[in-house]
Amino acid sequence: MIRAEWVLIIATVMWGTSWIPLHGFAAMGLSGMPMVLAGYGLIGVLSVPLVFSQRARWQGQIWGLLAIVGFGGWANAALVSSLSLADDLVRVMLLFYLAPVWSVLGGWLWLRERVTALRWLALSLAMTGIVLTLGVGPEVIRPLAGADWLALSAGLGFALNNLATRAADQIPMASKTFAAFIGSALFAWLACGFTDQSLPALPLSGWLLVAAFAVGWLLVATLAAQYGVSHLEAGKSAVLIVFELIAAVCSAAWLGDQSLGPVEWLGAALVAIAAIMAAWPETPEPALMRS
Repeated sequence: MIRAEWVLIIATVMWGTSWIPLHGFAAMGLSGMPMVLAGYGLIGVLSVPLVFSQRARWQGQIWGLLAIVGFGGWANAALVSSLSLADDLVRVMLLFYLAPVWSVLGGWLWLRERVTALRWLALSLAMTGIVLTLGVGPEVIRPLAGADWLALSAGLGFALNNLATRAADQIPMASKTFAAFIGSALFAWLACGFTDQSLPALPLSGWLLVAAFAVGWLLVATLAAQYGVSHLEAGKSAVLIVFELIAAVCSAAWLGDQSLGPVEWLGAALVAIAAIMAAWPETPEPALMRS
């Protein structure tokens, strides 16, 4: 059986490279919240009967399900929307990747999870690696625009969703996963209504591509992420999700969107080391000798 750490890493790599098809859909005229509505709406509507059929198993933790609908729904909607709208992928990822800090602090404060010195060191290395990889400078630190606020709020929502997912341990995995899809579709529908946006006219082939992306990419990545954060401490998952940054920056460099120099590669190496440290099994405390 695949370890939860590797499942979460696979999910983060998928999320980190999701900007590629999202930019393709944007070129077709489908971006922002309409893209979220199209991608999450189909699965969200189809999943309502499944989630309802499992109500006997989650009614005792309905607060957890509602938290996942709210936090997970907004995190996915805001992140997908910001990635499809942003001209500066690096800036969006920088703002989103405050999420590991929120996750570690939230797990420590709310779930009373013990954060070891190794985990704090891993988080410090990861955040240092983020700064080096993204090359934070005056051109990055500037007033926040619409896509920036979406990315920043997505990071906070993602961290809160991870905490809710871990705390709601009686809710079936399917309900947790599809609750986030339902929430994302609801947020996108409301946003489109308030901003008077509608779905563009695409050919049948375009809608088939959207459906394939929703099922083969968004659904698989969300399932893997929910499984990973459900089986890992918030502090550990917070560091592992930084692999999404590496996937995003390296894919952008590979496709010619961004060039990586020695400093950026050093930052990527620090993030990878931090992820390995976070995934390393904790050393059990030695048992007391009996007299």
